[in-house]
Amino acid sequence: MSAPVTDSQGTATGPSFLQNLRHDVPASLVVFLVALPLSLGIAIASGAPLLAGLIAGVVGGIVAGALGGSSVQVSGPAAGLTVVVAGLIDELGFPMLCVMTAAAGALQIGFGLSRMARAALAIAPVVVHAMLAGIGITIMLQQIHVLMGGSSHSSAWQNLIALPNGILHHELHEVITGATVIVILLVWNRLPAKIRVVPAPLVAIVAATVFVIVAGLDTDRITLSGNFFDAINLPHIAGTSPKGKPWMEEASDIIVGVLTIALIASVESLLCAVGVDKLHDGPRTNFDREIIGQGAANVMSGLLGGLPVTGVIVRSSANVAAGARTRMSAILHGVWILVFASLFTGLVELIPKAALAGLLIVIGAQLVKLAHIELAWRTGNFAIYVVTILSVVFLNLLEGVVIGLVVAIIMLLVRVVRAPVVVRPVGDEQSTQWRIDIDGTLSFLLLPRLTKALASVPEGSQVTLNLNADYIDDSVSEAITDWQRAHEARGGVVAIVETSAAKLHEAHAGPPKRHFRPNSIGLAPWRSSPGRQDDLAEASILDRIDEYHRNGAAVLHQHISDLNGSHDPYALFLTCADSRILPNVITASGPGDLYTVRNFGNLVPTGGADRSIDAALEFAVGQLGVRSVVICGHSQCAAMKVLADDNIDRATTSMGQWLEYASESLAAYHANHPARRSAEAVGYSQVDQLSVVNVAIQLERLTRHPALVDAVESGDLQVVGIFFDIPTTRVYEVTTHGIVCAEESVR
Repeated sequence: MSAPVTDSQGTATGPSFLQNLRHDVPASLVVFLVALPLSLGIAIASGAPLLAGLIAGVVGGIVAGALGGSSVQVSGPAAGLTVVVAGLIDELGFPMLCVMTAAAGALQIGFGLSRMARAALAIAPVVVHAMLAGIGITIMLQQIHVLMGGSSHSSAWQNLIALPNGILHHELHEVITGATVIVILLVWNRLPAKIRVVPAPLVAIVAATVFVIVAGLDTDRITLSGNFFDAINLPHIAGTSPKGKPWMEEASDIIVGVLTIALIASVESLLCAVGVDKLHDGPRTNFDREIIGQGAANVMSGLLGGLPVTGVIVRSSANVAAGARTRMSAILHGVWILVFASLFTGLVELIPKAALAGLLIVIGAQLVKLAHIELAWRTGNFAIYVVTILSVVFLNLLEGVVIGLVVAIIMLLVRVVRAPVVVRPVGDEQSTQWRIDIDGTLSFLLLPRLTKALASVPEGSQVTLNLNADYIDDSVSEAITDWQRAHEARGGVVAIVETSAAKLHEAHAGPPKRHFRPNSIGLAPWRSSPGRQDDLAEASILDRIDEYHRNGAAVLHQHISDLNGSHDPYALFLTCADSRILPNVITASGPGDLYTVRNFGNLVPTGGADRSIDAALEFAVGQLGVRSVVICGHSQCAAMKVLADDNIDRATTSMGQWLEYASESLAAYHANHPARRSAEAVGYSQVDQLSVVNVAIQLERLTRHPALVDAVESGDLQVVGIFFDIPTTRVYEVTTHGIVCAEESVR
């Protein structure tokens, strides 16, 4: 969607207000229809009065929408706090929950005023993903019993062990009602876009309700206690807690509950804001103001008898998709909930409980994302993910998050301090020459492995110890020095090569400190200043090789020595001959990872006129088995400048004749190819627009290339287009439709 005309905080300004309102009013109605059943369902899952969910929806929309720092985020009662709220209501009662919600809101306002809102984002994403998944599993375990005509139990474990009995003694009409909602929600996204304009939750709840009424099924219905305005009142706290204890004896539980609500509501709102910012190109979220707005909404919701409020990704994404321009959409959605709750609450009592249970089961399942599980597995964080989920489900949410964070920190420490120590002979096992490679952060935690590795070196051998560390403390320095002295005393020879800024002798001179790693081979020595280009131009290539031997060979050797005789790249990288493109650097790849092909303008010739590209593709895919083929263009491309210059007679030069293979790209550019329009929208020059179009055209050629087409169609090979923007050093994906920008850079 296009960016609205707003101020820095996303508030519509000037004459554009009415124009934006034309988009915000329809969007607010869509969000209202999504939010209504969700607010009721979350109130039921929390064990709170139903009207408390509607109060939170109204306050979240109006207060958080008006005061928050996001232009399109929508707030209300959220599934992420359901488990916490249900536990607090069970332990301390609903009136005390309202007081705690208001106190948590005040704490959130303090977070925002102290400008520490971003600190809430310091929780490892895998812990947040697992927390949400744990909440989703807990909700599903609760609501499956309601869907079968029973009632949920107080803990996940009790819900789990009671499940077989619930299945054996289910109420069929309740199951049919809940299943109707689940089926509609699962099928809805497969329907045509025109039909999907109506929100799926609304359709599912209305359809199930109508079905129950028409079929005359005797299902449990929602019961409201009074009307909406009767439910709005200051929380009345009795003299003792529901357990019969004085409130002073419950003070610790209350304090923990307030902190839990404030922290989880803050984290969930900020993560939601980050996600929503990726969905639109309007003003970015002011995180401190957003937390102040969320805090104000929680203060108001608690004082009025509502549930805690957070930013909600389901409502916010629906808001963006419906075309919202400013915060007025979120505010108006709260107004519509207020109107409905004031005038039409009687309709709510027609809704079967099993229908809302079906809705909550789907919401819970959506919190368990396969993409998050795959990411945790791929990044080595699966243990953190599993431990956090189990802790959230079978203990409680706060303890689960704390345990997850502790496990994440422990794994981080292990990864940081677990420096690789490799000891091996140079040649066969009988060799008298040995090599030791030590790399990374060298602290006293490394001593057990380090001393064991050093002791494995045979006496009397000649040893080269290559040290590439960003941190060395005195214990490691002393261990290496003592071993060197002892080894040489027994007739051995030790040569220590230090290729990093952290030095052994400095470890005893003062407190240890972390040093920046030296630039990896290929980056060093870098041109430290434009003036050094003259020096480099005067130096011969042999001088540059000498510098490599002095500063780079030892670093490269430890990365490439194991590749001797092995050639197993994961991608063919086809790019321009421009010297500013560094394939291994911009793809974070190492030696042996890329099979690189360069030519003038990163072209894929057609018609078999040039066999060099054909041969490379055939060999890389057929013999090396690469999994990806990448076509990379770049900004400020000289080839594209020549191609776009009508004053150059290209037919008379080899350069011009070669660029005939780009004539299709030039024609597509003049035909206003979608790639040109997307690059123009980003603000690229005409030459750079042509470069983006050229990547899109070459991408199409590669997907149709005879050497690739079978592997592409079978899914064994991925063909990717990218664009390297030299001034910003950013890399963007290019599809056949154009460049993917706005925070969607290649990952």
